[in-house]
Amino acid sequence: MELRSLAKELSENTYPGRGIVVGCSEDGKHAVMAYFIMGRSINSRNRVFVEYEEGIRTQAFDPEKLTDPSLIIYSPVRVLGNKTIVTNGDQTDTIFDGIRNGISFEQALRCREFEPDAPNYTPRISAVVRVDPERNHFRYAMSILKSAYGNPDSCLRYTFGFKIPVKGNGHFIHTYMHDGNPLPSFEGEPKLVGMKGDIDSFTKMIWDNLNEENKVSLFTRYIEIATGKYETRIVNKNQ
Repeated sequence: MELRSLAKELSENTYPGRGIVVGCSEDGKHAVMAYFIMGRSINSRNRVFVEYEEGIRTQAFDPEKLTDPSLIIYSPVRVLGNKTIVTNGDQTDTIFDGIRNGISFEQALRCREFEPDAPNYTPRISAVVRVDPERNHFRYAMSILKSAYGNPDSCLRYTFGFKIPVKGNGHFIHTYMHDGNPLPSFEGEPKLVGMKGDIDSFTKMIWDNLNEENKVSLFTRYIEIATGKYETRIVNKNQ
């Protein structure tokens, strides 16, 4: 698989929608993750990320402009022990509860499917990162639930596991291939992308390459594999 430039993937796509990036830092010392949201409507753009417990949640920047909270207000990131869950919807809670009750990431998502936002049927994208400081090791998995080529009568479910992450490599999955009406769902495996720099340069690279008109918010986190300690950055277009 071709190692792609994350900056190029972002800068050449005006509307990837919502995206998750997970991988290993160049020095091999950190599990790295990012989650961003974009929006075309006033309702979608009227959001910010705020820190909540060990994760984040979305909230309306201007509550008076909030028209439909059902698919835009949720907790994208939650932490359960040594596991960090990141998703583009309220399936974060489904995964959290499932793992807490002893079932796997994949099993927890069997009761969920794509979003009911016809005609787009936005895919639900998710990831879970497990850091094991005692073994100085981490692994991650990613998932996408999407309609069968725009047919809402069938849901396609894909899970991808990455047991031994490679230094400087990560994977990128996003909801839409590109802008359009209706919006075309992501296709194929998560894209192999390079992971460069420290948390601040990584955050800046993503934010600077997201489409200026459509970008809304960005979350990044670097987790030190040896200790489990983490650093977080949040960038909101609405300040």
